[in-house]
Amino acid sequence: MQYSPLGRSGLSVSRVCLGSMTWGIQNTQKDADEQIIYALERGVNFIDTAEMYPVPPNSETYGDTERVIGDFFSRHPDKREGVIIASKIAGAGLPYIRSGAFISKDTIAKAIDASLARLKTDCIDLYQLHWPNRTSPHFGKHWPNQVKSSKLDVAQERERMKGIVQALGQAIEQGKIKHWGLSDDTPWGIHTYLVLCDELGVPRPVSIQNEFSLLHLKDWPFLIESCVLEEVAYLPWSPLAGGMLSGKYIDGARPKGSRFTLVQRQGLFRDTPTAQTAIKEYCALAKGYDMTPSQLALAWCDQIDGVTSTIIGATTMDQLTENMDAFDLVLSEECINDIAALIKKYPVVF
Repeated sequence: MQYSPLGRSGLSVSRVCLGSMTWGIQNTQKDADEQIIYALERGVNFIDTAEMYPVPPNSETYGDTERVIGDFFSRHPDKREGVIIASKIAGAGLPYIRSGAFISKDTIAKAIDASLARLKTDCIDLYQLHWPNRTSPHFGKHWPNQVKSSKLDVAQERERMKGIVQALGQAIEQGKIKHWGLSDDTPWGIHTYLVLCDELGVPRPVSIQNEFSLLHLKDWPFLIESCVLEEVAYLPWSPLAGGMLSGKYIDGARPKGSRFTLVQRQGLFRDTPTAQTAIKEYCALAKGYDMTPSQLALAWCDQIDGVTSTIIGATTMDQLTENMDAFDLVLSEECINDIAALIKKYPVVF
């Protein structure tokens, strides 16, 4: 296993981050135990979760993934040391989480305390803002004029962000979190938080996790450049585009128990005719290089300059083993060039 600095945190994280959003609906506690133990044995020291998990989110299972993780480490306290646990506070829009309220100075303290209780830990290593209060060009809203930034009340948004920074600084001082980061944000969001942190004397965000894959490249190069130059770790989520790059959803296939058989909130906008065509070509390319389509996609993501740790998830141990093995692969220059040709052919598929 290779490791990279988590921004300016002083922490070193494995190039693989174990995602957990299936634990509690698609996966049981027993499944999660097996995944965690296997990942730790392979050298993974980074686990990502969120208060709203598992996915698809709903009021009945809200917080269950954190409970699964807390249950594991309560039974294996010797394994907690050295493991970096990252969680997230949900933003506005889910009525059963703090009545759908914005992330704010008032809600952060409550959310952290609730996550600490579910995780059965005294401190969260990395605490992230799951999505911004403002509407951002994520979750399929990245086409021109879908998000009109000119309509944003910048002064009001900056004031909200100021309160968030103050609350996070207080949580760090209290020892409830060690570091904090962003998710589903933009270069403007990153730099505004950096400025506010410097103004208020609060530690800067150390990371951001955004969707990034062969099918969804909007963060390259501009946001990733900001991350590299400002020492903000870049953590891709959905590197398989919701599982599509594995090839399992080709031509409308829906394997039993797979994510696309569940009620979708944010997933199916990715499944376009152009995406299907691109995936078929990526699958053929992977076969030519004697690797699985998932391994091609993950190995490519891992070798992008600026990527710190790629968040992977699995519902079966076979999937987890296959995906983990991708990070031992070194893509040849010929393979990288062939991938680049397909990226040029299919630059924006959803």
